Amino acid sequence: MDLPTLWFCLIAILWAGYFLLEGFDFGVGMLLPFLPRDEDERRVLLRTIGPVWDGNEVWLIVAGGATFAAFPAWYATMFSGFYVALLLVLVFLIVRVVSFEWRSKGESERWRSTWTWANAIGSAGAALVWGVGLANLVSGVPIDGDGHFAGNLLDLFSPYTVLAGVAAVLLFLFHGATFLTLRTVGDLCAGAERTARTFALPAALVGAVFLVWTVALALDRNEKDLFPPVLPAAFGIAALLLGVLFLFRGRNGRAFAMTGLAAIAFVATLFTSLYPRVMVSSPNFENSLTVDGAASSHYALQVMSVVALVFVPIVLAYQGWTYYVFRSRVVGERTVPS
Repeated sequence: MDLPTLWFCLIAILWAGYFLLEGFDFGVGMLLPFLPRDEDERRVLLRTIGPVWDGNEVWLIVAGGATFAAFPAWYATMFSGFYVALLLVLVFLIVRVVSFEWRSKGESERWRSTWTWANAIGSAGAALVWGVGLANLVSGVPIDGDGHFAGNLLDLFSPYTVLAGVAAVLLFLFHGATFLTLRTVGDLCAGAERTARTFALPAALVGAVFLVWTVALALDRNEKDLFPPVLPAAFGIAALLLGVLFLFRGRNGRAFAMTGLAAIAFVATLFTSLYPRVMVSSPNFENSLTVDGAASSHYALQVMSVVALVFVPIVLAYQGWTYYVFRSRVVGERTVPS
């Protein structure tokens, strides 16, 4: 495997890690206005993700930095073409971050309700735009002969890309609800399980349609063979179905593992459908950006590989330790463990 391909795979892994980890805390954020019955339970939900949500966002930062360093042409075209969409994501993420900090600064019900909804809207909005944005890499956007984006914001929206955004939102809701069944107790845990069951079938159905459609687009617009994109797509559909099955059988830990694997399969299907290109150009396919054509110099990739080899294991060890320390269920002031 050459270095450009290696770094393409590493960036895919970073996005998969982001969807896996940030996915469940996006899901918890979206459920904040609906699942808890009172302020005590709402605090419990915030405490389940409080120690980890900011660490989860590191995956996004590293993915963006790695793209900038390893594939500057890809980064430039994507940020110029998706500028408004990425700015919107940034606004959603900032609103979400501020809501964590400011919600506890006031005692009035209106103040807390405002920031609760801000967190939910920021979580849902970011998930939706990420789904739409990543799907555009496969479905194709207008790129001219110089590798510049030649369209507008409306070109990013199509039935497929909107479906991708909705699939991401539903998957994260399912993922977040199953996460809460493992981190809460009593009536709140029972409510989380009911919520997970509510979103299980819609998430599985929409997710399966999205994965099948992605493979079909890869064959049609990216000149791909059925293999390998069909493998992560089939894996993701199986994970979604097993997640539903385990949830309804009361095996919440296994259901959460399956929703996590489905989040990984979401990204894996997109990136396997994309390779050996990093952005598909439509309707002028010959203007598509390729892995080799968009990559940095060999020396730059060598230096990056050495740095990644040293620091990535440290980051993974630290984040793993964080999850281990905060693995216990969270109990509220008036929550009675069952």
